[in-house]
Amino acid sequence: MDVRVGDKLQMKKSHPCGGNIFDVLRIGADFRIRCSKCGREVMLERVKVEKNIKKIIREEED
Repeated sequence: MDVRVGDKLQMKKSHPCGGNIFDVLRIGADFRIRCSKCGREVMLERVKVEKNIKKIIREEED
């Protein structure tokens, strides 16, 4: 899966605050993502994140 730092991920399950859009801060064996609604940062395993991605929102740089 082609996920890059700076992408926004729309997840299948929402965060407890109600938001389901997350910003990608770090990629590796684990992903560090930040909820766009409340700003909480979460670190999750790569497998868990990739399984729960509904859509990747990428702002193209020209």
